Amino acid sequence: MRAPIGTFDHVLAAPEALDLLTRPVADAVRNWRGTVPAQDLIHVDTDPEWADTATFVEHYGPDLLDASANCVVVAGKRGGETTLAACVVLSATKVDVNGAVRRQLGARKASFAPMDTATGESGMEYGGITPIGLPADWPVLVDAAVVDLPHVLIGSGTRRGKLIVPGKALSELPGAVVVEGLGVTV
Repeated sequence: MRAPIGTFDHVLAAPEALDLLTRPVADAVRNWRGTVPAQDLIHVDTDPEWADTATFVEHYGPDLLDASANCVVVAGKRGGETTLAACVVLSATKVDVNGAVRRQLGARKASFAPMDTATGESGMEYGGITPIGLPADWPVLVDAAVVDLPHVLIGSGTRRGKLIVPGKALSELPGAVVVEGLGVTV
């Protein structure tokens, strides 16, 4: 099997790579719903040393920058209540935490969640958090530019490996909300 984007040595349909995924991601793939078939979710094995976006595109090819997205966990606070949410934006942009995120969550204050909160609550590794398999009660804010991509490279739940999925599949995730302008140019 060949990946629809990039050049990778080890490529599997995600349902055939469940043992390479964290439990929440594997469970989400196993129970996949939506118009995009689970077989169209692709796992590519990559070296964890190259997991961060800058080193990843340096090692696997600069053309992947325009087809990759980052998923970050944010915490919105209002009246003593904290709401965790995931934000998915193109890798060449940054999350508009104080604007789009704060407004979407109806929060007085929004910030990036602490690393141990993000990993502990998601069940995923830092640097590999993906929107697939997050807790069902989390809002998943997805930049419209990500949804428009025919294929997008995202985390797999671990630092080793990535998922390549049709952009529209992310708009169909539980709790997904497509937000124009969620990602702003760096």
